[in-house]
Amino acid sequence: MKILKFPVLFCLGGSAYVGLELLYRGYSHVSMFCAGGLCFLLIGQVGRLCLPPVVQAVLGSVIITAVELATGLLVNRNYQIWDYRGQPGNFLGQICPRFCLLWTALAALALCLYRWAEPGLDRLLKT
Repeated sequence: MKILKFPVLFCLGGSAYVGLELLYRGYSHVSMFCAGGLCFLLIGQVGRLCLPPVVQAVLGSVIITAVELATGLLVNRNYQIWDYRGQPGNFLGQICPRFCLLWTALAALALCLYRWAEPGLDRLLKT
């Protein structure tokens, strides 16, 4: 049953990310579910490093920004999903400093959620 751990965490992260987007802008895209799930798994691994929480959150922000850029270059070429071209300091309309700062707070929340969810899943999936 432990084989289900990472798919469940992926779905938790993807669902949380889509939920935040729905609250923030009223719509989302399936690619954001995938990006959110991947980010959640990667940020969970950052949480295992012996680093101060602030550094972990900043590393999480870098992960989210990198995944957002990669996702954007793959599926957002026509800016149909999001468009940061009007934001100061944007890179190819896919990422921008304003949201990189927001991702630091989101990464801190993701670290807390992962630390809460992972032990519960471990207990649940042992049986």
